[in-house]
Amino acid sequence: MFGLMIPIQFYIYAALTLTTILGFGYGKYESAKYDTYVAKVDAAGKAQEAKNAVIKQQSEIVNKGIKNEYEAKLAAVRNYYALGVRPPSGSTVSGVSPTTQGTDANPTYSVLIGQCAQTTAQLTSLQEWVNSQVGIK
Repeated sequence: MFGLMIPIQFYIYAALTLTTILGFGYGKYESAKYDTYVAKVDAAGKAQEAKNAVIKQQSEIVNKGIKNEYEAKLAAVRNYYALGVRPPSGSTVSGVSPTTQGTDANPTYSVLIGQCAQTTAQLTSLQEWVNSQVGIK
């Protein structure tokens, strides 16, 4: 009876040893596959970071250009409407006192028109910015 147990134990130990050896080999194979995968992901990540840096740089250039253009348009609109819708009178009539020239002050509607013009300038600049951002890829 004891003679039968030794060969069974031997086969069990041999099977366990073989399984362990094969398991280590398979583990090394999977580890190599994983290392290759990690290297590919790292390379793809670095490529995407470089692409993102280029896109960010282009976006900053476009933003700066549109901001400068908007500020110039806004300054022009403010200068135009600063004196009112009517251009200041350039004629000099004798006998008109300087106090009556002060009556050409900005009426309320010219202030409103100036605000509308500023809002329109903001809207057109925003539309230009959106269109330029869509084009960056």
